[in-house]
Amino acid sequence: MQKKVVLAYSGGLDTSVILKWLSLKGFEVICYVADVGQDEDFEAVREKALKTGASKVFVEDLREELVNDYIFPALRGNALYEGRYLLGTAVARPLIAKKQVEIAMSEDTTYVSHGSTGKGNDQVRFEFAYYALLPDVQIIAPWKDPEFLSTFKGRPDMLDYAKKHGIPVSATLKKSYSEDDNLMHISHEAGILEDPNEECPEEVYSKTASPFSAPDVATRIKVHFENGTPVKIENLETGKAVEGALDLYMYANELASINGIGRLDMVENRFIGIKSRGVYETPGAFLLWQAHRDLEG
Repeated sequence: MQKKVVLAYSGGLDTSVILKWLSLKGFEVICYVADVGQDEDFEAVREKALKTGASKVFVEDLREELVNDYIFPALRGNALYEGRYLLGTAVARPLIAKKQVEIAMSEDTTYVSHGSTGKGNDQVRFEFAYYALLPDVQIIAPWKDPEFLSTFKGRPDMLDYAKKHGIPVSATLKKSYSEDDNLMHISHEAGILEDPNEECPEEVYSKTASPFSAPDVATRIKVHFENGTPVKIENLETGKAVEGALDLYMYANELASINGIGRLDMVENRFIGIKSRGVYETPGAFLLWQAHRDLEG
């Protein structure tokens, strides 16, 4: 009988190649696609996974849960890395891992897989969550597998593999940095950003307006809190008021983005000891965190 594995699947080059690789290794691959607010055509991702060899694809809208159970508690607790970074990538990983484990248990398997690199922090976030929720979990982490690493030494090898196996991907060699996108933020790393002497090009930013092109007039808002949690935003310029966790958070993103709020460019320490530059855009979270800090001050 084929062993089942639940793969955290994004539809991108890495996880599409991993899906095919696992399938050719003899696994029945079940893909889990988490909608955490990224700009994505989820029906197209589902179709891509099935065409690439997945036996099942679960697509789940986690945005409301992400805001209520992860983003807002992080803001209440002032969860900042080195006093600066609001942990936009980190916050979403345990939620995705939890849902993977739930599907693995419902499918009567202990195998899960992720596409995180062996040099980054996401591997730790995913795997600690797996072990906490399913102690006898069996993790397949291809980017730490010697056979996988010997086959794929870089992006060109993955593109060649995708072409050979008919994997429908839109990735090219032109893009020189990597991104992680969700409702809370987008991160930009690697490639042209690895040189700390180089200023981040304006075209890299996608969630926030440049402060130089932001409106020259103030946007006055009022944020209402209950027990440290934002419950309403009022735009005092237009009279618009928004309630409800998800709608409120999306409106905070909109207001902050227009006004060029939430950009961060920093060098951080990864779990394994290496340093890495990250450029982050976290508009709504920065706005709400700043308002919450004002309450605490």
